[in-house]
Amino acid sequence: MRLGGYRTSDNVSDQGQGLGGGFGGGGCLTMLLPLVLSRFGIGGVLILLLGYCALSYMGGGGGLGLGGPAPGVAPHQSSTAGGSAAQICADPTKRFSCQVLASTEDTWAKLFAAQGQRYQPAGFSFYSGGGNSGCGAAQSAMGPFYCPTDGKIYLDTSFYDELQNRFGAAGDFAQAYVIAHEVGHHIQNLTGVLGEASARQRRLSSREGNALQVLVELQADCYAGVWAANARDSQGSLLEPGDVEEGLRAAQAIGDDTLQRRTQGRVVPEAFTHGTAEQRSQWLRRGLETGDPAACDTFAA
Repeated sequence: MRLGGYRTSDNVSDQGQGLGGGFGGGGCLTMLLPLVLSRFGIGGVLILLLGYCALSYMGGGGGLGLGGPAPGVAPHQSSTAGGSAAQICADPTKRFSCQVLASTEDTWAKLFAAQGQRYQPAGFSFYSGGGNSGCGAAQSAMGPFYCPTDGKIYLDTSFYDELQNRFGAAGDFAQAYVIAHEVGHHIQNLTGVLGEASARQRRLSSREGNALQVLVELQADCYAGVWAANARDSQGSLLEPGDVEEGLRAAQAIGDDTLQRRTQGRVVPEAFTHGTAEQRSQWLRRGLETGDPAACDTFAA
């Protein structure tokens, strides 16, 4: 991606090195830990996690159109004990993430403005090894995730190495896709989709609830593509030759069927929560080709 001169986001914080707060206390992370361990079996595999955090903590409703902030989105601070946002983003291991986040802010602000709405950016918290979130403890084994309670994305940047070395999803756009997908969940939070999904899921069986979560995840994939299609600076598109292919390879590498074959040697469709490799690449591509959030209605499709 052509992000060399792009600004960095002000909506970042850094928790630094830590072991996190554990999984006690009955929060949604307590429910999430068995999902991570039993479904994937190894750390750092659960990519682009929405999981039960988002679906358990959301309330309210709303449509699929671009709208105002949902009640569950809490104000966030851009500086912490880890330093100011500028200091955090000066770290070479974090700068790219800060620039991608800034691009999502600028891009979604324009898309929301076209609908007569004001975009409220997501917060973004770096941590190393373990940390804390509005949904409970954050652990590297969980992979990147979005917490709707505080409207923040949580990321241990060592995950990028896992993405490249273990799953063969190399390239800067593959990393950008990770962030853009989580921002996609933030869009769903703002528009009320997460709250609506949570209310529906409580009335469904486990298998039906998983199927509903797949639709939530695929929409976030599509929103990631919408961001990429619209990401611009004064010189034009931020995408470079090969970026789209990097993103599609990443989407295929993290399909439920691909990960299940890799970790347990067989595919169990009723346990899918994020979609197959084909579905994930299909919806990412749809966002890339249309650049239109309205084309991302996985629920109607």
